[in-house]
Amino acid sequence: MIDAPWFEDLEIGDDLSDVPAVTLTSGHAAVHQMIFGDRMRLPLDHTLSLAVTGVEQPIVNPSLVCNMAIGQSTIPTQRVLGNLFYRGLVLRQPVYLGDTLRTSTRVVALRQNRIKPGRPASGMVVLEIDVRNQRDESVMHLWRCPMVPCRDPQADTGRNDSFDHIPERVSDQEMAALVPQWNYAAFVQAAPGKHFEAYQPGDRFEIQARDTVTLAPELVRMTLNLAMTHTDAAMSVYGKRLVYGGHTISIAAAQMVRALPNLLGIPGWFRCDHVAPVFESDILRSVVSVTDVTPLDGCGMLALKVEVFAERGPDAPESATDGQVLAWELAGLLAAGG
Repeated sequence: MIDAPWFEDLEIGDDLSDVPAVTLTSGHAAVHQMIFGDRMRLPLDHTLSLAVTGVEQPIVNPSLVCNMAIGQSTIPTQRVLGNLFYRGLVLRQPVYLGDTLRTSTRVVALRQNRIKPGRPASGMVVLEIDVRNQRDESVMHLWRCPMVPCRDPQADTGRNDSFDHIPERVSDQEMAALVPQWNYAAFVQAAPGKHFEAYQPGDRFEIQARDTVTLAPELVRMTLNLAMTHTDAAMSVYGKRLVYGGHTISIAAAQMVRALPNLLGIPGWFRCDHVAPVFESDILRSVVSVTDVTPLDGCGMLALKVEVFAERGPDAPESATDGQVLAWELAGLLAAGG
């Protein structure tokens, strides 16, 4: 039997990076687009991508980069019960079709959950994840925290590591430093409508067009995600396949672009929390709020809060109730001068 690690098997410093590198192709982009219908202009319009970035290869949607990286980081979390949060996610370099991504995953903290009668023992595993391209440039870095069961349901491991070294939030200054030197004027010339100056703190957008969660296992397989709860209902604590968290985030990103149709990219996430599980056939809607604006040279950055709510579908367990499932704070890049 090919076994997968339990909480007790993991140790601080474990390097679980022996995964295939993946060259991103137009096939990956097409499948991702088919699942999410993301309207971000640059990944869709290769002529515009060249004019703005100066790179012949088309740019890759940041949601696809994140999904591939998270999928590559799942060796230690094959038995995951659910992913709790992401912290400090920054996209350090743009990724283009033809780039090859290699992800390293290291265990940096272990904390067992409080022992409760009748609840099998489990623990939180903090992973530090770094993604590099074929030139060994770091293109993405993050921490994520999945919950993993113990082999012994009555285990008391004593593990209680501090999470204090994990950044609670990426600063505005750090995020601004990630903004690429692009030809923003070319984007304004090609894309009509609202650009950076049109938005102010307090702007709020309720996305009327909701999305039903479909093709959840297909995204998991494409991104090499090994978490068994996403493909095998018998391995889920809910008795139903749990939708991979990045799937929910990608739907939220696609809905966000409907509110901000000239969004150029996502430099990073300030923080992201899964506040409730999502299941196939759930219907998701998003509320997008602008919390801050930062003008930059030729462009600007919006601090955004995205709240995602689920209306439960027929595939959800009876215990699942309608309500908020995601709390996501991120930075959005827009051109200036429109």
